[in-house]
Amino acid sequence: MSRVPRTAVLAVALLSAPLFFSACKRGDAPASAVTTGKKILRIGNGTEPQELDPHVVSGVPEHHIISALLEGLVTDAPEGAGVAPGVAESWEISPDGLVYVFHLRANARWSNGDPVTSRDFARSFQRILTPSLAAEYAYKLFHLVNAEAYYNGGLSDFSKVGVETPDARTLVLRLAHRTPFLLEALKHFAWFPVHIATLEKFNALDRRGTRWTRPGSFVGNGPFTLAEWLPNQKITVEKSATYWDAAATRLDAIEFHAIDNPDSEERLFRTGRLDATSTLPLNKTRIYREKHPESYRQSPYYGVYYYRLNTTRPPLNDRRVRLALAIALDREAIVENILRAGQTPAYNFTPPSPKFTSRASIPRDLALARELLAEAGYPGGKNFPRMEILYNTSESHRVIAEALQQMWRENLGIAVELNNQEWQTYLGTTRAMEYDMSRAGWIGDYDDPNTFLDLWLTGGGNNQTGFSNAGYDAAHAAALNAPDEATRMALFQKLEQILAEEVPCLPLYFYTRVCAISPRVKNWNANPLDTRNWKHVDLAP
Repeated sequence: MSRVPRTAVLAVALLSAPLFFSACKRGDAPASAVTTGKKILRIGNGTEPQELDPHVVSGVPEHHIISALLEGLVTDAPEGAGVAPGVAESWEISPDGLVYVFHLRANARWSNGDPVTSRDFARSFQRILTPSLAAEYAYKLFHLVNAEAYYNGGLSDFSKVGVETPDARTLVLRLAHRTPFLLEALKHFAWFPVHIATLEKFNALDRRGTRWTRPGSFVGNGPFTLAEWLPNQKITVEKSATYWDAAATRLDAIEFHAIDNPDSEERLFRTGRLDATSTLPLNKTRIYREKHPESYRQSPYYGVYYYRLNTTRPPLNDRRVRLALAIALDREAIVENILRAGQTPAYNFTPPSPKFTSRASIPRDLALARELLAEAGYPGGKNFPRMEILYNTSESHRVIAEALQQMWRENLGIAVELNNQEWQTYLGTTRAMEYDMSRAGWIGDYDDPNTFLDLWLTGGGNNQTGFSNAGYDAAHAAALNAPDEATRMALFQKLEQILAEEVPCLPLYFYTRVCAISPRVKNWNANPLDTRNWKHVDLAP
């Protein structure tokens, strides 16, 4: 997922907003937490999830819930980072890195008692690659031999895709190229199995939006089962009795509360009705950090906040306009005056990491931005067409959108309008590319720069900008076939350079994870992807 004078005015307004924090009263705790004696974790999960079907969703709120209900071949290690065995108890990798053989647990069970088999995984992989499902994340499986051809319709025989099931407990994956990040990638829900018989019952193998994902119908294989879904309120999952490692699951239940207003979420936390928030309001970050460090959490987050640009619409189909818009932004002002929680300005797309730091950078030259806009036919912003910023409901998104609006007016003489939509509507509008500029954020699906750079391939399910560059596609293909890491990273540098020159998006800042978590919550281990194996999380009395 992805910031001057006028911005300074915004900052003053934010800093002068009331800052307060009230101690929680014993009576403020939810009655059920006091009377049942059960360990029920209540967390703010941002917005209402789009769905709970792992093959059709693409958001972070959905990932949090799905990872409690389903388990892949591997999962998150107890300490937070790294890979641990999931349904697969062990695996071998061929010397050339092209064949992975997974051995599934004999005691892995679905929540209805059925065994989890290698064929469940194979049929699930076939489903997400089915063209008619139009899964945004189908491309994550293109590392498999012939997977892309099957998805694109060039191959109709799935037996020719690199997935084999010699027996019920053995799954073989054959890769089209060396994929050193595959084990990390397998933790993502795109690779999760679904219970095929249940989907067949609901005619959902190639359809979205059926009732198989509702309580009473959902059959999962994770540490929790789906107990309740109150739309726009909360989703409750309860400890699964059939999960292979049920004895290690410490919580009795988790409530994922749909709260897209950070102020409301913080208020519920402050009064004891939530154990953890998804974020903190901009005007509460400092007060938590300074006065309530026992609850304040700030950690690295492998993600970028950015704006998609619809490159198929004038004037954004002109590279000069896109680059002018990118150059004319004061990202330091946004980070320092609005966010104030350790974020860093982003002048490229892929966040820096121990593996990779981009050498490419969007220029910082306002005179150049004005020159480019004039060359495109809009000197001083004259005759610039009506344009709109689309963002999903959030106070911070609104404030940032207003800051960009002001910067472009002041620095380039152009006016843009703002359009706020609720999460699911916003997702549909973006997917249909019925926007000019659309707020976005991209959090790494695994710990490798490829999770950011494969986003911009021609026709990519999460590209959603119309951007297509043959040189970019070719360099990415070469990176996947690179003989060693040095060559692969050098090609990634080339990809970043193309993005900095073609600007299909406006990177604004690299995230930090900022939230509030009760000291009662144990084993909530931070990692740059903000993923976790929910069975390890615990609540103190």
